[in-house]
Amino acid sequence: MRFLVLFSVISPLVLFSAVLEDIHKPRIEQVIAVRLDEKIRLDGVLDERVWQNGQGVSEFRQLEPREGAAPTERTVVRLAYDDEALYVGARMYDSAPDSIVALLGRRDVELRSDLFVLFIDPYYDKRSGFYFAVNAGGTRYDGTLYNDEMRDSSWDGVWEGRATRDDAGWCAELRIPFSQLRFKNSGDLKWGVNFLRAIQRKNEELFLAYTPKNSSGFVSRFVDLVGIRDIQPPRHFELLPYVRGKAEFDRTQKDNPFHGGKKTAPAVGLDLKYGFGPNLTLDATINPDFGQVEVDPAVVNLSDFETFYEEKRPFFIEGASIFNFSRGGSRNNWGFNWGNPNFFYSRRIGRAPQGGTPGYDYADIPQATTILGAGKLTGKLAGNWNIGGILAATGSEKGRFMLNGHEFDQEVEPQAMYGVFRGQREIAKGRHGIGFISTLTSRNFKEPAIENDLNKSAYSFGMDGWTFLDKEEMWVVSSYFGGTKVTGTKQRIKNVQRSFMHYFQRPDAEHVNVDTSAVSLGGYSGRVLLNKQKGAVIFNTAFGVISPGFNVNDLGFMSRTDLINYHVSLGYKWTKPNRLAREIWLIGARFQSYDYGKNKIADGYFGFGVFTFHNYHNLKIRMFRTRERMDNRATRGGPLVMQPRGAMIEANYGTDSRKPIVLSFQGRFYSSDVVRDLYSALGLDLEWKPRPNLNISIGTEYMVDDEFSQYVKQVQDETALQTFGGRYIFSRLRQNQLSADIRVNWTFTPKLSLQLYMQPLISHGDYLDFKELAQPKTYDYHIYTEDQISFDGDNYHVTPDPNNPDNTFSFRNPDFHFKSLRGNAVLRWEYAAGSTLYFVWTQDRGNFDYYNAFSLGASMNTLLTAPANNIFMIKLTYWWNG
Repeated sequence: MRFLVLFSVISPLVLFSAVLEDIHKPRIEQVIAVRLDEKIRLDGVLDERVWQNGQGVSEFRQLEPREGAAPTERTVVRLAYDDEALYVGARMYDSAPDSIVALLGRRDVELRSDLFVLFIDPYYDKRSGFYFAVNAGGTRYDGTLYNDEMRDSSWDGVWEGRATRDDAGWCAELRIPFSQLRFKNSGDLKWGVNFLRAIQRKNEELFLAYTPKNSSGFVSRFVDLVGIRDIQPPRHFELLPYVRGKAEFDRTQKDNPFHGGKKTAPAVGLDLKYGFGPNLTLDATINPDFGQVEVDPAVVNLSDFETFYEEKRPFFIEGASIFNFSRGGSRNNWGFNWGNPNFFYSRRIGRAPQGGTPGYDYADIPQATTILGAGKLTGKLAGNWNIGGILAATGSEKGRFMLNGHEFDQEVEPQAMYGVFRGQREIAKGRHGIGFISTLTSRNFKEPAIENDLNKSAYSFGMDGWTFLDKEEMWVVSSYFGGTKVTGTKQRIKNVQRSFMHYFQRPDAEHVNVDTSAVSLGGYSGRVLLNKQKGAVIFNTAFGVISPGFNVNDLGFMSRTDLINYHVSLGYKWTKPNRLAREIWLIGARFQSYDYGKNKIADGYFGFGVFTFHNYHNLKIRMFRTRERMDNRATRGGPLVMQPRGAMIEANYGTDSRKPIVLSFQGRFYSSDVVRDLYSALGLDLEWKPRPNLNISIGTEYMVDDEFSQYVKQVQDETALQTFGGRYIFSRLRQNQLSADIRVNWTFTPKLSLQLYMQPLISHGDYLDFKELAQPKTYDYHIYTEDQISFDGDNYHVTPDPNNPDNTFSFRNPDFHFKSLRGNAVLRWEYAAGSTLYFVWTQDRGNFDYYNAFSLGASMNTLLTAPANNIFMIKLTYWWNG
């Protein structure tokens, strides 16, 4: 009887789910491409005979705003091919052609414009592919697809696309050379294909095959593309020589005898791309120009964590997704108080020299390490293996120094070799996956002066994978495990153990200690994650560990070690419109972290909500509540400190992004329950589109931070028995900071654009109420009295025991008033397919003059008159396809 009852309940649900899945299937099973018997003039006007044939595809369905509904406007797409390329002709009918949103922008810059996108899976693995898009203004977009649902816009193929508008709507015409694609060599080709049309004024998204909002999978849902036959994958050989002129005028260095205030740096080089068959591509470069066009933002970092900067160099960002590690299978890779180690961080290659420098009056130190050459191999191998490898060599860098009139040279960065190799295999059409990554860093020191500053070598190896637990691919488990080893001199490995990443010298830590005889250091890291892929209910949980000796930072990036972390998150999403909103997501999480000494270092709750309203305004709210926990980093290698309970709330409200003026308001507030820790920040972003080809955005933020215990320094003192023979100096910090990001994108044609960027930053910090930690594992501090601390205008002098005046230490006044202005102007002209001319101007100026209080007017006056560093560059590249 129980079985019959259960069967009667479950059977309708299973049947209903099957019906729903059938509703979401594409209305056609295949798209047919026809062979051309005429030449296509690619002008966006569909007047050739092939665009009038009966093979047009118009079976689109809405994803937005009404999932599964019929389109409000008709779309017809046709595909054709010849021996060299695939052609697409798309007619977007529109009942109000004068209302078509046709914005013009730089390539790959996201614009809220009417749009047509072609998605193709030429390898037919149901997991990966490419996309090519043209908007109604003629702006082009392209990129790659991976992990069934992910997109990577870093890839820039060489292809053509045009758009035109008329009384019936608008048209898009695309030509995609087969040389830009990877596909199997066979007589009759079968690919996957999908189309997207966006009608911005209606916020309407139309797909041939769409992913339901409560489901997963994208590439795996593509319709079959048939009809392409007798095509031989072409030989893929490209050359991209360049010539560059660069001049630097640095007024801050006008008194430097090594600089003189100006430098010139002409250069020539060559990039090469060669295809080994249809599935493997080698990118190589000789005397590469790895300078980035866009400047990094200025930051004020008062923590012991390294600042992460995004990669902006084309050689490294193109195809970077293939080197993603530990992120396959699952749609969500959330972490709460967990920083996933990045085994490969390409900005380690060619970074500023890291070796120590001697004392000097003047110096000429290279701003970056010279990359002598680099090669990258990417593609697919038999057995459905995706592979990627990079090998790069950097040269030795020397700095020139002058001290007391004596001039000398010293090595500041040794020769180095960097290597990374990544492989990943997808099994059973992506139901399972397994992969690995391996990295190598090897340095050749010519001078012993910096052997204690850098590791001699560093190795890492990791394996990752995923598996779906059920036939419907509702639940997936993904995991990774990896290890690292670094080697160097005894002094170097001692320094590594004591560095901000490890802090093995902590006096109250029983699970780590500094080994002064060690010449290597090793460790491991791993994580297991369970994620619910489909449905309205959201569930995600993970458990991860990073051992104290783990270190990927020679060629990777990580923020901390000595960590055991878990979280459990649960949520619900309403994807159909209701009285309150069009769509709502609510998520809650519980998280904790421990170190390997079983100290609880994180403990809290997290809440997140996203509301998309009927007018397409949106609200995002983020909250967390932390409980009492230990901090094993606050004393920078000293004893544990208790951190009190606290709470934070963050909100972001944005207006309809389709409008000419778009506003976004942000606010953050944090408060501690016990001590005076208050943090607040308010921001306003404005985006203005006065013309279809002009976009102006201004983002501002004002922050006030009243920190109860900001670290200042550590002083060894045998009389400080309560704190293990050391005094850990803290203070209250009152910081005011105003920053802005200003961008102007002016696009004259789809191939000619001007980009302006400026980032002013003013940050003022006052340190007061100096104190020292009174007792480990508490937040008790002893505030210095007037008879214990004095100030002479430049330095503070502290006598902890006034009865023992011989026991005195000093430190410089840490107050700061930092002012910075960074910006650049970039004119880009793609004068021929794949060939570009750049004109670049970059300016950087800063000032550290201290003011007693935060003053916007005085700071800006000082900043605008401060000496500037100006860099002018012209670069010409020419693409040749053999």
